[in-house]
Amino acid sequence: MTEIRHIFFDIGGVLGSNGWDHEQRERAITKFGINSEDFEWRHKEVVAEWEEGRITMDEYLDISVFHTKRDFTRNAFIEFMYSQSVPDEATISIARALSRQPGFTLMTLNNEALELNTYRIEKFGISQIFEAFLSSCFLGVRKPIRRFYSRGLGIAHAEPASSVFIDDRPQNILSASTLGINVVQFKSAAQLRSDLERVLNLEIPGA
Repeated sequence: MTEIRHIFFDIGGVLGSNGWDHEQRERAITKFGINSEDFEWRHKEVVAEWEEGRITMDEYLDISVFHTKRDFTRNAFIEFMYSQSVPDEATISIARALSRQPGFTLMTLNNEALELNTYRIEKFGISQIFEAFLSSCFLGVRKPIRRFYSRGLGIAHAEPASSVFIDDRPQNILSASTLGINVVQFKSAAQLRSDLERVLNLEIPGA
């Protein structure tokens, strides 16, 4: 295998909890007493535009939540959205250790809206670990579309064969692999460390 030079991490589901996936939305439905069917329908209508940077969080919320009078405030709902983000310190420590190794460039490749992406980078304390954050809100396309990975590789000036991509979702892993990118499906921090040590042919130092 060609020597790995670029390591791409997903954020949600790997470096921490998902940002605004079905489990977070279910909690919001319960907490705020929102009609589940109506909210999910409205969410699906505009989530692609939001995550691809074509609308703001306020516009997303105007359509999905605040299209009618509510007994809670927009700020309360947004604060709840942010509160769902929890870092995975064990996985972040692996990324941090790799960032200290010579010869590797670390970047993220993730689907996320601008506001959540910005918040989570700071919340997870990863701004000093990664060289760049190649998120759907900047790339204008989402995983698992192949163009997402092609744009990410182009920006990174990375070759597929010398890159490894880490993600928790099989469909994202499969799509990246069809372009010749080396892939690791994330299941746990311990499994990730073991798989990366094999792929990179080195021992990753502890935190």
